[in-house]
Amino acid sequence: MRYEGELKGKAKQAKGTVKEGLGKSLGNREMRERGKREKYEGRIQERMSKAKRVFGEAVEDLGDEIASS
Repeated sequence: MRYEGELKGKAKQAKGTVKEGLGKSLGNREMRERGKREKYEGRIQERMSKAKRVFGEAVEDLGDEIASS
């Protein structure tokens, strides 16, 4: 699946947002910090997956260009 890593990153960000909000409302600092960290990790995962996909597509395009020459 082409966008799998990006979707997993988005899901991790959403999960982190929920944990962070829950931690704030419950006054649980540890849960809030864990949520922030999870959001950050999800953002990195999404961006790395997107960069990998875009790079792969560029390589495929270049290969197609070379093959058609």
